[in-house]
Amino acid sequence: MSQGRDQSEARLERARVEIGGGATVSAEIAGAGDAAIVLAHGAGNDMCNPLLSAVHLGLAGRGFVTVKFNFPYTEAGRRAPDRMPALEACYRAVVEHVRRELRPARLFLGGKSMGGRVASHLAAQGLACDGLVFLGYPLHPAGKPQQLRDAHLPAIRVPMLFLAGTRDSLCDLALLRPVLARLSAPVALHVLEGGDHSFAVPKRLARGQPVVEELCDAIARWAKSG
Repeated sequence: MSQGRDQSEARLERARVEIGGGATVSAEIAGAGDAAIVLAHGAGNDMCNPLLSAVHLGLAGRGFVTVKFNFPYTEAGRRAPDRMPALEACYRAVVEHVRRELRPARLFLGGKSMGGRVASHLAAQGLACDGLVFLGYPLHPAGKPQQLRDAHLPAIRVPMLFLAGTRDSLCDLALLRPVLARLSAPVALHVLEGGDHSFAVPKRLARGQPVVEELCDAIARWAKSG
C-alpha cells in the first residue's frame, strides 16, 4: 500500500465545459482537496484512456481534485487532432472552468503526451499555474529525433515534472536530459525502467510496484513538496 494514500472513496462527477461558440466538451472531476490537477489526453485517444483514467483516480485517492476532459475532436468522434490553437483554447476554457467552479488553492496542469504538450504551450504563453506534469512528453515524432518540440520550454517559469519510460519512442532520454539541463525553471525527471510511451513494461521486468501506483506516487510527492 502506498504511504500517505487516502483510501476513502473518491467522488466522481461529470461536467460539461463551455469552450466558446456554444460548444462544450465532456469532463470528469474526482477527489477532494485544496490542490487540483488537470489532465488532458493524448492524440490517439480520449479522456477514457485506461492509463489516464487510472492516474486520474489514483491522484484523487491521494488527496487531489483531479480533472480530465476531451478535446473538441474526440468529443465529436473524430480521429485527427485539432490544430494547436483549438487545443489550447479548449484547455484554457477548462482551466477557467476549474478556477471558477472549484476554486483550488493550487493548480497543476498536464496530461498524457499531446495533452501535456498543450499545457506546456499555455504555460509558456503565461497562463498561471503552480506546475506542469508530463506523462510521456512527446519530445519528438517517432523515428525523427532531430525534430525536437522544445523551443517553447525555456519560456516556462513554473516547476515541471517529466515522467518518462526508458523505451519511449517519442522521448529519447539521451535527448531529453540535455533539454532539461538548459531550462531555468525547476525541473524533475522520474524515469520508469522499461516503460514505453504508454508506460507499458515488458513482463520479463520484475516490478515491486504497479506502474500506475509508481506514477501516482511520484506525482503526489512532487506536487506536495512544492
